[in-house]
Amino acid sequence: MKKLQFKVSINAPVNKVYDCMLGMSNKSTYEQWTALFNPTSTYEGSWNKGNKMLFVGTDEKGEKGGMVAEIAENISDKFVSIRHYGLLAGGKEITEGPEVEKWAGALENYSFDENNGITVVTVELDTTEDFVDYMNEHYPKALNKLKEVCEG
Repeated sequence: MKKLQFKVSINAPVNKVYDCMLGMSNKSTYEQWTALFNPTSTYEGSWNKGNKMLFVGTDEKGEKGGMVAEIAENISDKFVSIRHYGLLAGGKEITEGPEVEKWAGALENYSFDENNGITVVTVELDTTEDFVDYMNEHYPKALNKLKEVCEG
């Protein structure tokens, strides 16, 4: 696993950024910034600590797929930790086997820090070697989209 870090400064209060990033009051704000990864990106579940969450989208064949995760921590307006432990493929949850073992336990952490009305979002994530280039290309674009959504 490789650890990657991305940051963005957003000209909006932390409670708005947290709400937009997670789609708390309107799921579409989450879907807008994550569309940079998959145009049909969404989630099924809730952001409460300990809850199961499915991060899903449809592929080019129209099949639903994505990641199975647990919300390891959620401190409102401060920190969110997502622990990935499975894949969703063809509508089925897969939580063991070689494809899952590469990802099992991978964390995706969001930290929020507001100073004078500017919120810095720091994303730290674990990824497999074969996804490093993809994440390095797509995450900055997605965070710029989040900035646009929050400031708009």
